[in-house]
Amino acid sequence: MLAWYDHHRRVMPWRAPTGKKSDPYAVWLSEIMLQQTTVTAVKPYFEAFLVRWPTVAALAAAPNAEVMAAWAGLGYYARARNLHKCAGVVAGGGGKFPDTEAGLLELPGVGPYTAAAIAAIAFNQKATVVDGNVERVMARLFAVAEPLPASKPVLREFAATLTPEERPGDYAQAVMDLGATVCTPTSPKCLLCPWAENCRARAAGIAETLPRKSPKAVSPQKYGTAFWMERKDGSVFLQRRPAQGLLGGMMEIPSTSWRTKTWTAKDGITAAPVAADWRELDGVVTHVFTHFRLELTVLAARLGAKAAASLDGEWVPLERLGAAGLPSVMAKVAKHALKNR
Repeated sequence: MLAWYDHHRRVMPWRAPTGKKSDPYAVWLSEIMLQQTTVTAVKPYFEAFLVRWPTVAALAAAPNAEVMAAWAGLGYYARARNLHKCAGVVAGGGGKFPDTEAGLLELPGVGPYTAAAIAAIAFNQKATVVDGNVERVMARLFAVAEPLPASKPVLREFAATLTPEERPGDYAQAVMDLGATVCTPTSPKCLLCPWAENCRARAAGIAETLPRKSPKAVSPQKYGTAFWMERKDGSVFLQRRPAQGLLGGMMEIPSTSWRTKTWTAKDGITAAPVAADWRELDGVVTHVFTHFRLELTVLAARLGAKAAASLDGEWVPLERLGAAGLPSVMAKVAKHALKNR
């Protein structure tokens, strides 16, 4: 596997050349960003963060609001809150990351996969790194028919039996790269695989059917009303969400609570943050979160000076709206409002 990796490896911007240790800060930052997110989506954010905050101490010293704004659009915003919290813990402890899985697991936002990845890639410690790509490789290599997520423990056990003492960081990246480029979810390139001769699923002709997955539960549908408020000068009203909870600490266009019962225009006007001449915009905004789907209607109003002054938040000029750090769902609301107002 290491020989295959040396020849075919993909060099990520945060990973050192073969056999070398990588910068723990860069590895940690990248692995937090890569949780449930593609390399393509992560790369520009990773590079921007390193330019703006080149060390863990610099990131720790940054205001939380700036970090959250820089993260906007990457999704799963609890990661950003934990990222900043973790930076503070590491910086407060001398600026050095723990070099063991056990020590890394004590850090905010660092789970088993991330701890193993940092230990192996940054510190060359023997650690079994298991992400979705590795699970797929192991399920096929050992012909594990039990569906995910129930099969996760046995897939980890199989992965652990193969983790070497020599170059564990390179090996971890090799198996992840194998899953990403060769042992792909559909149409795996078995003829190019260094483990083809030992693959039980290939021998049985079932490689493409693995790993099996349990049926997904139907995501609940929720509804809400968002309030697009402009002043006479064209500025738009934004407020910051509570620090805890979904999209915690992010800037938002104010909205009602999100519930399973639909909101009528009358309901929305009753719940509006200020009395105004509200107008319901055509169409709706839809967004899919991890555990539910959301549909937002949008009410728009132009506020006078007295109504505008009664609100507790920020008035942002339209030309600066893109730099306000709105999460994806709120960016959709803004786009919808600007198109339909």
